[in-house]
Amino acid sequence: MGINVEAAKISILNAKTALGIEFGSTRIKAVLVDENHIPIASGDHEWENRLENGIWTYSLEDIWTGLQDSYSNLVCDVKKKYDVELTTFGAIGFSAMMHGYMAFNDAGDLLVPFRTWRNSITGQAAKELIDLFQYNIPERWSIAHLYQAILNQEEHVGEIRFFTTLAGYIHWKMTGEKVLGIGDASGMFPIGMTTKNYDAKMIEKFDARIADKNYPWKLEEILPKALSAGEAAGMLTEEGAKLLDVSGKLQAGIPVCPPEGDAGTGMVATNSVARRTGNVSAGTSIFGMAVLEKDLDSFYPEIDMVTTPVGDLVAMVHANNCTSDLNAWVNLFKEFAEAFDMDVDMGKLFGTLYNKALEGDTDCGGLLSYGFFSGEFIMGMEEGRPLFVRSPESKFTLANFMRTHLYTAMGALKVGMDILTKREKVEIDKLYGHGGLFKTKGVGQRLMAAAMNTPISVMETAGEGGPWGMALLAAYMIQKEDGETLDHYLSEKVFHGDEGVSMEPVAEDVDGFEVFIERYKKGITIERAAVQDLI
Repeated sequence: MGINVEAAKISILNAKTALGIEFGSTRIKAVLVDENHIPIASGDHEWENRLENGIWTYSLEDIWTGLQDSYSNLVCDVKKKYDVELTTFGAIGFSAMMHGYMAFNDAGDLLVPFRTWRNSITGQAAKELIDLFQYNIPERWSIAHLYQAILNQEEHVGEIRFFTTLAGYIHWKMTGEKVLGIGDASGMFPIGMTTKNYDAKMIEKFDARIADKNYPWKLEEILPKALSAGEAAGMLTEEGAKLLDVSGKLQAGIPVCPPEGDAGTGMVATNSVARRTGNVSAGTSIFGMAVLEKDLDSFYPEIDMVTTPVGDLVAMVHANNCTSDLNAWVNLFKEFAEAFDMDVDMGKLFGTLYNKALEGDTDCGGLLSYGFFSGEFIMGMEEGRPLFVRSPESKFTLANFMRTHLYTAMGALKVGMDILTKREKVEIDKLYGHGGLFKTKGVGQRLMAAAMNTPISVMETAGEGGPWGMALLAAYMIQKEDGETLDHYLSEKVFHGDEGVSMEPVAEDVDGFEVFIERYKKGITIERAAVQDLI
């Protein structure tokens, strides 16, 4: 994805570009692409959520100063690289962390501080809604936050005239439009697979449940309108342009595409929006997503149901813990090497230890670990304790030790994904892998293929991430041909048939992982004892 400086400059001057800005949990990043979807400039801003009065939040000041700083840094990057001042784009799109709760009154004032996805304060609401809908409603979903506020009898609820996600809020202030991309909307309230809109029967049930409260609103009236990728979602207003670019040079009237959530932009960035495909993101946490051909027969607390940016149903398995404990062990080996006055290259150290794992027994020789720095819902753990155990008969070698920690980084994900593939018989032709676990070529990819018993592909472009995915959605809106699907557009015009480097599961690895995962599930009682007794 090399940059032709002159061609990029012409794209900027002719407004053939698309801008994607994504609010991640620790970084707000802007990525500018040319008409060939190649990133040509970027700008970012580091930020952190804060715990205030028991609520994880970002202030409105955090949101706007962060957005303005990331955009300003993009402007500087463009000036430095191309000696051009940014005044317009072909299209813009905004994305952010999904879920959470931002509620506004008739005057457009925020009624309570932004409650992010990270808050686990809606347990009662989530449980009651699951019973009401017979559908999994995770605690972080926007509807769970709203219903919990109702259960808490919070005064602000009667004043609500609109509630949305962070991406929906930014888009509203940029365009005046109260809309949301359907992928992000699916993390607010369940989406019907056939209607590609909020599930009408569930909305009816919710309204009936709270009818005795006599609020001056019905649920459908305060939800943002759900839009599919490619639909027009408004234009940048004069007020929006001034909010984004404090220098005042950005012009109004730029088309803005439907705002999306980070799950949707991740699907786009890995070309995994087609049915029977999916992606696995493996870093500090890990999640797997599979685009379904039909509804699941049952609902499961371990599986979140969301959608692609065009409304196709997606089963999502999310685990809190992945590489943190693995990285801690690698750092211990680093300390060991430094104790012998050896210079340590971390890339080489990771590569050496990861590759060593491939020499281990496929079932890890009887070793077992849990990398639970925090609780793990899929395994029924509210708290976590990193743990490594073995029996006297276990084969305690470096290769088995490293393989164990790589396996356990995928363990909770596998337990959740097995529900899809073994109980629900969901067929996945290919999964796309991205994130730190896949950096050492051929190791994380091979073992993930074994865990999922599915081919795993890794593409170089996956590292561009969500902001690039958002820019692609903006480009799709203005460049697509009549009737062209997002799947076709991505495959033929962005990735050009490049499916990355694919690795098939090795039969012996698959069998070995199955032995390990049974040990992993059975041994969870050891982890529970550690939580109880290791303070």
